[in-house]
Amino acid sequence: MKQELIASIKQKEIQLAKLKKHINKSEICSDLYDKVLIEKAILKKQLDELSNRSIVGRIKHLIPHKEKLICDYFKG
Repeated sequence: MKQELIASIKQKEIQLAKLKKHINKSEICSDLYDKVLIEKAILKKQLDELSNRSIVGRIKHLIPHKEKLICDYFKG
């Protein structure tokens, strides 16, 4: 999984390099550049989450977290 993410990120970087030359020439190229940039950011975030999965992170994920509501502050 990690290798696939790294390969996808490299592919997005190649696409960005090719599109960067044509950003000012066409609005379609500019939009496509922005889309690829967002996809690359998503892939990088997934890679970071995959590598930061420590034991503490896994335990925090398993323990249910009770969210506080605004009305909880006014009980009393």
